[in-house]
Amino acid sequence: MATSPLIRPATPADIPAILALMRGLAEYEKLTHLFAATDANLHASLFGEQPAAQCLVVEGNATDDTTGHASTGLVAYALWFQNYSTFLAKPGLYLEDIYVHPDHRGHGIGKALLLRLAAIAVERGYGRFEWTVLDWNQPAIDFYEGMGAQVLPEWRIVRVAGEALAKMGRQAGEKQGASHG
Repeated sequence: MATSPLIRPATPADIPAILALMRGLAEYEKLTHLFAATDANLHASLFGEQPAAQCLVVEGNATDDTTGHASTGLVAYALWFQNYSTFLAKPGLYLEDIYVHPDHRGHGIGKALLLRLAAIAVERGYGRFEWTVLDWNQPAIDFYEGMGAQVLPEWRIVRVAGEALAKMGRQAGEKQGASHG
C-alpha cells in the first residue's frame, strides 16, 4: 500500500465486513469454537442505544488473483472501549481486537491503527492504552514492543463467562434474596 491507509470510524453498513474480519481473527487465533458474534449483536454493541465499544476500520484495495479485477473493501479493524484505572484516576483505552487481513499485512496498516488509537487516547486525556496478546504470537509481541509497548508477563487475565457467569450471577441473587427473608 503506497499511500496512507484510509482509517475511519465504522458505520452500520460495515457490520458484515467487520464480522468477516472478526471470523478471520478467530481462525488465526484458533478460537473459532468460541466465536458467537452475529450481525445483530455486533450492531447492538457498536450502534445500539448504549454502545459498548467503538470500531475503526481500514479501507483498502484488493485484486482478485483469479480475475485480476480490483475491488475495494475493509481490510482491517480495531475494536476498542473505554476502561478505567483507579491508580491513575483516569479513563483508558482498551483495545479488544486489532486485525489486518493477511493479504494486507506488512504495509503499515496495523501500525497506523495503533497510532490512531494512541492519538485518540491522548486527545481524550486517557492515562493508558492497553490490550492483550496471546503468548504464542511472537510476531505480534515483537511488533508491539518495537512500537514502545510493554508486555506485562506478571499479569494474568481472569475471566468468568458462559455457565460460570450465569452461576455466579444466580449466587449473588440467592444471597440478596436470603438477606431479605
